[in-house]
Amino acid sequence: MAEDRKATIRISQDSARYVKPGASREDRLAAARGEAGVPSSDFPAVLAFLSRDADPEIRTAAVRSLKELARDILLQACASPRTHPRILELLAKLHGRDEQVAELLAANPSADESVLAAVTAGQVGGATPDRGGVADSREGAGSTGDAGDAGEEGETGSEEPVDEDSEDFRSKYQLAQSMGISEKIKMGMTGDKEWRMLLVKDTNKLISISVIKNPRITEAEVLSISKSSVNNDDILREICVNKEWTKNYQIKKALVENHKTPLHHALRFLSVLTEKDLTMLSRSKNISSVIATQARRLLLNKKKD
Repeated sequence: MAEDRKATIRISQDSARYVKPGASREDRLAAARGEAGVPSSDFPAVLAFLSRDADPEIRTAAVRSLKELARDILLQACASPRTHPRILELLAKLHGRDEQVAELLAANPSADESVLAAVTAGQVGGATPDRGGVADSREGAGSTGDAGDAGEEGETGSEEPVDEDSEDFRSKYQLAQSMGISEKIKMGMTGDKEWRMLLVKDTNKLISISVIKNPRITEAEVLSISKSSVNNDDILREICVNKEWTKNYQIKKALVENHKTPLHHALRFLSVLTEKDLTMLSRSKNISSVIATQARRLLLNKKKD
């Protein structure tokens, strides 16, 4: 569990004796080794506490016990909405390569972004790729500059569209039906344009968001995704915070127009749009009233200036 985050985790009074201040080293070590008879419902939480104990022997024993959790206890903890997100995150880091564990964690309503990120990292066999160098490694991506901030309409280079009726696309679609989550995530992060187009529509959030982390994804694809009604809102958030992609005026405009874009991001990009686009948005009935109202306000300010 992250050192800079504190978590309030509830356990029974009987189990609390092993982790409360003043608990003897003997009791803590026995609990960490699984020798104290801690109820299975509390066992992962107790081990999570002890995995941060000041005593290195207790920490090591607790982590080892977490790695060797009985499968029924592990699966129950991963599936239960009562399991604290920080415990889910710890289990994801230790057991994220297990496909059944990954599925349960991803479906757990208590799982937050940190849990999902840990599951994704585990399923692809390591940390998520660094996106700092995306601009240099995209296939077919043209340089657009920061056209939006200059008040000009930058263009994203056009690409040959994927033919969904082609035999190659259909064969990949059929292959995807028999693939597990880990295989789809790996393919989303490494596959070609057809795989990206196919998997970005997957209903599993871990799979669909892996596409946006593919280092070969192009700005034309990002623009297309920005215009679409994606099932996974986290994809749009990833696009919004990527400084390379949001240099492109057309992507910023598409994000403003997409009703699934987080409002604070949409308002941020709205402020750099041209008067022509602000006028269009101020009259549009297909966007949120907040965006339309702010577009009108920006137009009035531009006319005053």
